[in-house]
Parts: sequence; structure tokens; C-alpha cells
Amino acid sequence: MVVGGNVPSAAWATGAGERSNGLDFSSGIPAAHRPTTMTDHPATPDVQRDEPVGYDPAVVERTWRDRWQQRGTNRAKIADATKPYYALLMFPYPSAEGLHVGNLFAFTGNDIYARFQRLQGFDVFEPFGFDAFGIHSENYALKVGVHPTEMIPRNVANFTRQVQRAGIMVDWDRTVDTTDPSYYKWTQWVFLQLYKQGLAFKKKAAVNWCPNDKTVLANEQVEGGKCERCGAEVEQRFLEQWFFRITDYAERLLNNIEGLDWSNTTRTAQRTWIGKSEGAELKFRVVNPFEGAGSAAVHETSETMAVQDITVFTTRADTIFGATYLVLSPEHPLLEDITSGDQRDAVAAYRQQASKQDLITRKTTKTKTGVFTGAYAANPATGALIPIWTADYVLMEYGTGAIMAVPGHDERDFEFAQVFDLPIVRVVAGTGQDGRTPLAEAYTDDADARLVNSQQFNDRPVDEAKRHVTAWLESKFAGKPVVNYRLHDWCISRQRYWGPPIPIIYCDDCGTVPVPESQLPVLLPNIPDFKPDDSGISPLARHAEWFHVPCPTCGKQARRETDVSDTFLDSGWYFLRYPSVGRDDVPFDRETTKKWLPVNSYIGGNEHAVLHLLYSRFLTMVMKDAGHLDFEEPFTKFRAHGMIIRDGAKMSKSKGNIVHPDDYIDAWGADTFRTYLMFLGPFEEGGDFRDAGISGVKRFLDRLWKSVHAAAIEGAPDAVVMRALHATIKKVGEDVSKLSYNTAVAAMMEYMNVLRRGERHPHRDEVLPVVQLVAPFAPHIAEELWSVLGHEQSVFDSGWPTFDPSLLGGETITIAVQIGGKTRGTVAVAKSATQDDVYAAAMTDASIAKFVTGTPKKIVFVPGRLLSIVL
Repeated sequence: MVVGGNVPSAAWATGAGERSNGLDFSSGIPAAHRPTTMTDHPATPDVQRDEPVGYDPAVVERTWRDRWQQRGTNRAKIADATKPYYALLMFPYPSAEGLHVGNLFAFTGNDIYARFQRLQGFDVFEPFGFDAFGIHSENYALKVGVHPTEMIPRNVANFTRQVQRAGIMVDWDRTVDTTDPSYYKWTQWVFLQLYKQGLAFKKKAAVNWCPNDKTVLANEQVEGGKCERCGAEVEQRFLEQWFFRITDYAERLLNNIEGLDWSNTTRTAQRTWIGKSEGAELKFRVVNPFEGAGSAAVHETSETMAVQDITVFTTRADTIFGATYLVLSPEHPLLEDITSGDQRDAVAAYRQQASKQDLITRKTTKTKTGVFTGAYAANPATGALIPIWTADYVLMEYGTGAIMAVPGHDERDFEFAQVFDLPIVRVVAGTGQDGRTPLAEAYTDDADARLVNSQQFNDRPVDEAKRHVTAWLESKFAGKPVVNYRLHDWCISRQRYWGPPIPIIYCDDCGTVPVPESQLPVLLPNIPDFKPDDSGISPLARHAEWFHVPCPTCGKQARRETDVSDTFLDSGWYFLRYPSVGRDDVPFDRETTKKWLPVNSYIGGNEHAVLHLLYSRFLTMVMKDAGHLDFEEPFTKFRAHGMIIRDGAKMSKSKGNIVHPDDYIDAWGADTFRTYLMFLGPFEEGGDFRDAGISGVKRFLDRLWKSVHAAAIEGAPDAVVMRALHATIKKVGEDVSKLSYNTAVAAMMEYMNVLRRGERHPHRDEVLPVVQLVAPFAPHIAEELWSVLGHEQSVFDSGWPTFDPSLLGGETITIAVQIGGKTRGTVAVAKSATQDDVYAAAMTDASIAKFVTGTPKKIVFVPGRLLSIVL
């Protein structure tokens, strides 16, 4: 007797209604699976192929999408969850081109992990949203002549259709769209919370300006001096900008990194971006070397200069005896004051030249340029007068905007000194060197090095000398130890149209006035002329009917802020909103947020491993400090996915090698496409998409389909097959928990070969657990086959199959499992089982796993006796 019934007749057809991309197949594929015409590359999506013996994905997938909708299968139990698990995927920008394969690769990887957690017994919440504001949308709207308010809803609708078709387990009742006033009302509220705490402020600052896009660019958006979006030469401008004081949180952001369950590369990227430097601030007194010699005409500002101090930051106070000149950034506020009369024109011309360069080019250029200011400063260690220069390789955004140049021991200073024939003095020497050893290049090797030509500090090791020289200068009131950070305050102003207006009003009488929370949202007006100009002012300023508004404090006519906020602010808090979607009175409900956050797992792109995560962490800390949240780290676990290439090359429109998911889902079905994407390579590394490989995955699902329908109930399962099955259950469970999806798929395929060896008819017990294993990868066919096997509930509510260690081979032992100090059960494992093996076995036992409600802080393993999990 075989299992049957509950199968739509069309679904049991042999691929009826499928169409192919003319995909390339390997020559070893059985004839039933080969295309009618063999080609090296896809022709068109309408090329027909011989229909494989199997199932019709279009019918099965459509059926189960409808059933999930009708039954509310994917609807999260926000209020009633007893074991909540928040599986967050990074929400996308909804482009007009639609979903690309990179999106689906990321979404599928997150979905598999979310579905796996559901099968472990968790109440899983996997929401979806759209990061739809910003320059990408606005530029494309300008290009095609469509207003973004018309374009974005169409894009969102198309993305929604594609994501639903891909079978992602999304609760569509709780989506967010950053362009919806019901969402950006609360983005503006977030701004006001920072303003209340003194963390939002406005100042004039140097920024990268794209003359083509007419907007400010972050440093990360400049590549080789050009705008990464349009390729235009980037300029530097000084504009009034709104900033968030993220530097106040630098140490806290840095200290928390160690405790995060994030990949090492991501944690390192965060540390590098914050860039903590322990050093010293040193003071150099500006003097007039000609003072008292009748030289007032030579230097017009001698009286001012006599009382000026230039403060520099350095991590190498020990090298101050080798400081032979100072360099000020062209934007330094003291530059104009200290410049001599005869050098004013040269300095002014140089400042103008530097202003046309973007900040990234200034950081990376090898050519050294600069101008002498005509001024000098006294080296506080030696008393010697050293010249003061201005040069574009010194940036106002780092340290104090001024450096003491030690050309003997800094490569940039050495190059500059050579160009302008400035003194180079050795003050650090390594083994076999002394103070007279010539310098052919900057000596930067501090290992086993000591000071030379440094008066009383000669022969001291470098590390020791740093402390002693700093203390000595502090005793002379010429310095102090300080900590500096590479991290700069977050500029959130954008002089564009398509974004949330910053909720600030300017009144001549009352000054800067925040918009009252009761008047939020400040609606973005629908204006036809949204194209930016070169003025550096938002197009919103051209509309007096929106721009002029009564002052909330005095009622007199006032002016709105016309800048809109950075899209990083939109995405910096969206994860807080999802569980509370539908609440119009609060951005996030306190109790709901307490239940569901912090996020249990977050999967996203490496391109956002720095700023998005950093800004989200910062905003969460601010919200905690304001009393709105009970936690300060938003993402318990974060993993970055890899990148998909095609046939060994990066995908691009110009190469014509873009993979359009719709075409492949048309031809093969969503389940096959999902599983193939995960089979390409390690999820955290990515893979090479080759058309020839996808047929093997479809064949695997066809064989699973046939195996379930042919499964016998009578008799006993084969012992050899059952041993292979339990090894597979163990392998797949361990691999999915580590996001090793490719090896999990390979293990299931290997088992299928054992199951159907010689085209034997499988026993029901040999195939039923495979449906549960494959379910996270291919949810539609898994649901259908679970129904065929006689179950009415969703396969995702059936639990993850457990393996019997006694069937894995070798002697087994029983290990006690403690959680929070209490014994919650025992697991049977092989005598040679490692800590990871025992933990994996415990997590597949629902009676034990239910007590693990978060990422363990510590695991203690006593081989052969005990596994203790500390939460």
C-alpha cells in the first residue's frame, strides 16, 4: 500500500505549464530532464524543455500561498507568543527594476533560519518593509520623469508580489514603508528625542558635494574623488548641517562590541570605524620671530599671534623632539589669524584650491602640496621655532585639524618635508642604530626601539617614553593625555526633496523651535518641481506655502527647516516599529517591545556592516537613556551574507548577466530556485550562479515528491537506510543552525540517493522526516507532501525531527542538560560527542530547547557527564 490522496490533480502532473529559460544542463542529466535544444546560454524564458517526471511547481506554490493567506499561517502571535523569536532581514530599497537575485539570496537565507526556528518550537516573527526614501528613488524619478509619490507605490507593490511568490514567511499585516507618513511621523519623533537630550545640533561643516546629484555625500559614497552613483567629480563645500552627537557614545559603542554575537569581520569593522586612539593633546605657542626688530610691517598680526596656542593631537608624544614644523588644515579656524601679511594671498589661493577637493581624495592622494603661512611656533619640548604650514593632507575632521610634523617617523610628513626641503630629525632608533644613523625614509618600526636626540628621555623604550614625555609636558602645562576617536558626529541633513522633513522651525524672536510632537508628522508636500539646484538648498525652500509657518511658541510667522533627514535615520530604528505596527499613538509599545526585542537574529549585507549597524546601535542607546527602551543593543546576533556572481563574473547590466528571479521561478518554481541559491556555496561567502546547476535541485525535489507518493506503510523500514536518515537529521540540523545551507542541501541529496538506490520503494518512516528537513528550503512542496502524508496542520508546526544517537554508530552515553542551574533533561549521544554535538542534540529536543530563550552567555561542558547552559 502506498500513501496518496489530498493531491491536486494538476499538481501531480508532469511539469505541465512550466516554461524554461533555455537553461544549460550538464550532459549527464537523464533524457527526461534535458532541454529539447542544448545551448550554452539562456535564449529566452519561453524556450521549452522536455517536461520532467515530477510535480508542477506553479500549481503547488500557488495553492499553498493561498492557503497560508487564508489560514494566517505566517501571521505572528505578537500578543500571545510564549516563546518569541524575532528573525529580522535587512529591508530593501524597492527599485523600479524589481527584486534582484542578491535580494532573494539574502531573504531566502533569513527565511530558512526563521522557519528552522519555528520548527524548533519558537513563535517566529519575520517582518518585511521598504527603505523607500532617498536619493536612489529621487534620481530615478527625475530620470524617467515620474514623481516619486507615483513611482514608489508601484515599486513596493511589485516587490511585495515577488517576495510573496518566493515563499518568504512574512507577516504582511506588519510591514513598514519609510515614505508612509504613519512611519516617518515617528522618524521625526526620534529626531526630537535626540534634540531634547542635546544630541541634535546644527553647525557649519565641510562636506562632500556632488555637483551632478546636487547633494551632500558621505565619505563612503566617494570613490577616487568621484560620486559612486553618477561618477561626477566631487567638491568640498561648507554648509549648515544638522548632526547627531554620536561621538558622545563612542566609548560605549566600542566597549559593547565584544559581547555581541556577530561575525569577527563585522565586529572588527565596527571597531575600526570608531577608531579609538590613546594619545595626547599638545600646545604649541605661536610667536613672531621678528617681534622687537621693527618688523610690524613684515607681520601684521604679531600682537594677535603672541597669545595664540595651536593644539595638536598625537599618538606619539614621545617624538616631539623630532617635530620640525606644524601643519594646519586649510579649514582651521586659526589659519587666517596667524598668516603673515605677505603670505595671505598664497594661503587664500591654496584654501580655495583645497575646497574643490573631496575629503576622500585628500585622505588618499600621494602628491603633497602646501603653503607656508609665514608664522612660527615654539616647540614646547625644545623651545626651537618651527614653521607653520597649511596642507590638504591634514583634515579638520580628525583630531584638532592640526598636526606636529615629525618627518623622521611619519611617512606623509617625510614626503612633505622632502618636497619643501624641511628639516628631518631622527628621534627613534632601532637595534644597531643611533641618533646619527641617516634616514633614507621615515623610520616607523617601534619594536625594540628607543629614543635618541631627545634630551633626558634618551634610551627610553618607545612605549615607556610615550607616558613619560606626556607627563613631563603636562607638568609644563603644554600637554595632557587624551583619548581620540576616528568616529565623527553623524551628519543627517540632505538638501534634497525625497525624505522626511526635519521637524524644526526658525523664528526671528524665539530662535530654533522644535515642532511639537502633537503636530507630527511634518508632511512632505507633493511638489512637481522637486529637482535640486546648485544652491545647496532643498527644493522645499522654493515653496512659500509650505516653507512659511506660524511659530509654535509665539505664533508669529516663522520658517520651516528645508533639509530632509538621511535615510540612515529611517533605517536606524525600523526594527523597533515592526512589532507595534498599527499603533498610531506610540512609535513602539513598551510591553510589546519588551517581549520581542532585542532582535534574536539579523541577516544583512556586508555593505551595511558599519554605518547602518552603528547608527542603529547609537539610536537604541539614546532611546534607552531617554527611558523608552530597556536594552541598549538592538541585535543579539548578526550575520552578513555573501555575494552572488554569475559564471565567475560580477553581475551588471552592461555585461547582460543579470539573474531575474521572476524568469527562473517561472521556469523552475520558487522552491527549486530557493534551494539552488542556498546550494551555490557557503551562505556567508556567496556563490557562482550557473544555469547548468539548477536542474539537479529540481530533480532532487522531483524524487522527493515521487518518494512520498510511493512510500509504503506495511513492513519495517530498512536498517541501513534508517542509519543514513538519522545521520542526515543530525547533519542538517547542525548545518542549518550555523547557516551552512549548502552542506545541508548536499546531505539531503546524498540521503535521497540512499533512499532511492536501485529505485527501491521507500518506507513511510524513511521519508517523512525528510519533508520536515527540506521544509525551510522548499516550503511549498513540503507543505503539500506533509498534507499527502496525512497531516492537517502546517509542516512548520510539526517540530524538527530528532535523531537517535544509537543509530549513528558507536557506543552512546547519557548527558544531563542544565539550563540556568536547573536540570531540564538528558540527551543520548555518542561517547565521543563534543560540546557542539551535545548542544545540538539538546536543541533538537523540544522539552529542553523551550527553556533556551536567547543566545547563551556561557556553556560549560563536562565530557561524559554534563552540559550546563548559562543564559
